[in-house]
Amino acid sequence: MRSPRRTRLFVLQVLLVSMLAVLGVRLWQVQVVRGAEFVAAANETRTRNVVIPAVRGQILDSSGRPLVRNRAALVVSIDPARFGKMKDGGHAVLERLADVLGEPVEELKKRIRPCGPKVSRPCWPGSPYHPIPIAQRVTKRQALQILERQEDFPGVTAEVQAVRDYPGRWHAAQVLGYLQPITQEELDRKAELKKDFSGMDLVGRDGLESVYDDYLRGKPGERRIGVDRMGKVTGLESQVPPQPGATLITSIDAKVQAVVEEALAEAMRKKPKADGAAGVVLDVRTGRVIALASRPSYDPTVWTGGISGAEYERLMSPKSGYPLVSRAIKGEYAPGSTFKVSSVAAMVKDGYPLKGKYNCPGSVMIGGRSFSNFRGIGMGVIDLHTALLKSCDTIFYQAAFEQWRRDGGIEGKPNPSEPMSKMARALGFGRRTGIDLPGESPGRIPDRAWKKELWRQTSKTSCARAKTGYPEVAKTDPPRASFLKRLAYEHCVDGYKFWPGEAANLSIGQGDVLVTPLQLAVAYAAIVGDGKVRSPRVGWAIVAPDGKVIKEITPPVIGEVPVPAHVRHYIRRALSQVPSDGTAAGAFQGFPFHKVNVGGKTGTAEVYGKEDTSWFASFAPAENPRFVVVVMVSQGGMGAETAAPAVRRIYEGIYGIGRKPALPGGRPPDRPPVIAPDGTVTP
Repeated sequence: MRSPRRTRLFVLQVLLVSMLAVLGVRLWQVQVVRGAEFVAAANETRTRNVVIPAVRGQILDSSGRPLVRNRAALVVSIDPARFGKMKDGGHAVLERLADVLGEPVEELKKRIRPCGPKVSRPCWPGSPYHPIPIAQRVTKRQALQILERQEDFPGVTAEVQAVRDYPGRWHAAQVLGYLQPITQEELDRKAELKKDFSGMDLVGRDGLESVYDDYLRGKPGERRIGVDRMGKVTGLESQVPPQPGATLITSIDAKVQAVVEEALAEAMRKKPKADGAAGVVLDVRTGRVIALASRPSYDPTVWTGGISGAEYERLMSPKSGYPLVSRAIKGEYAPGSTFKVSSVAAMVKDGYPLKGKYNCPGSVMIGGRSFSNFRGIGMGVIDLHTALLKSCDTIFYQAAFEQWRRDGGIEGKPNPSEPMSKMARALGFGRRTGIDLPGESPGRIPDRAWKKELWRQTSKTSCARAKTGYPEVAKTDPPRASFLKRLAYEHCVDGYKFWPGEAANLSIGQGDVLVTPLQLAVAYAAIVGDGKVRSPRVGWAIVAPDGKVIKEITPPVIGEVPVPAHVRHYIRRALSQVPSDGTAAGAFQGFPFHKVNVGGKTGTAEVYGKEDTSWFASFAPAENPRFVVVVMVSQGGMGAETAAPAVRRIYEGIYGIGRKPALPGGRPPDRPPVIAPDGTVTP
């Protein structure tokens, strides 16, 4: 029998052998089975790949002045992947970072949380796997505190980056657009984007920044650096330099743009009910956009460094008038009498004599309804020249009614001629102009086919509303609810018919006619110019960082108006007298026509439940037009009272009447500025 002492010794030996066996197996696993994995992990902790963002290209005006440029800023970013591996999710690091930055830690947490349907700004709209810029206006002292104490700030970087700067502030804000981080969904959707994005790059979300993003963005570089276990840099192993983005030269003239912005702002100040305005300046001979403005506007720097919740709500708020929306290309409005240039051309093409005499009574009966001139004033027997000059409506009502009857009246006939709507489309109305900006609206030109298609699409809803009415509207506006219910009933019963009143309204740019200010400018450029309809362009040239021109952008000709030169000349001569002897004479009283003669047409469009839309479509010099200028003020009242004075101020700015000229001699540059390899710009 074994003694207890020998038994304990035996058990101890067995335990010792077992422990050695376990250690041996574990050592085999570490050295052999997972050896390569641990070696890779060890190497990974000694090196870091640092993305070097590419400097985004500038956007210049037609003389080389910056519309959008870059400025250096110290940017603090956090690495969400490293924060995710921390036990507290990086909370302790954020608290220390909040102390350095002097901001509440809760505010920093909001900036790095992912945006989502239930998460409003401030939040991070980009990929959750990419560095998140958390502060873009830090001081050198703050940056050094972070860089020199990396053990306290793991996953936090501070480095100099280029951020967007807008010298003109809110000028042309909707044209220029803005930048935002690319989302993970976008990267997942387009695999080819992954190789071009660093995760720190931003992508154009609107305007020129969006349309020319591929050229402006450039290509990021990469730096491979050695680091110690505390994350401090120990050396540079390799580096691939970034490729800066190209420069976009536009046809915008910054000085003219400023003049238009001031004119719109003043027009709205004088009309307190005005809720929006737009101004367009086109080069008649080339189709290039010299200025494009929309009010209300905003300062694009609000997007730099992440927009605040309050600013984002303001941009999206109806109380602010949706300043992100460009009313020049997206706003659709009845053009009123500015549309009559199309109607005159349509009448002449339809066989009405150009130099004939027409009766302009105070009112006419069409389809059992009275249609009147402004204030019901008759002008007797006049020609088309005077009809444009004095803005007679009844001549056009009668012509449209006669054409409507020839097309078969209410029942219609196969293949109707529809001269008014066809001429309007030939001038570019009812379709997008194709300008190099996103989100353009097509406008609307009504005709018989449009009416039937509209009825087919909406009759079911109209018939339902004819029974239920509009109780949600009736709570606040019973008369409007009653009006809408009556419209729904009429549309349900015979909404496919094209009524004579609709034809009459079309002839003076009322009713269902909708145009954008840019469309009107394009149409006037074709009428007073060479008869060609051009798709306008803002971009003029794209220039590589070494000064080489990558691409020159020319506005394409997309149509030719079916109006003979002598008819266009007749219309231009008639409009040339509007500012001196016609409906805009009051607005241009005292204007030095001997220096520059201006032609144009006023428009006052009625809008149900609102004040009138004020228009003035113009051109100068009237004898040989170089510019078309269109101004629209929503709820601005009469065209002669609001829009025409604004246009006058624009011409005074362009030609330097009572001030320094924005374009000396009234001549825009005929070629884009030259950019040397060292970055200097020669107009």
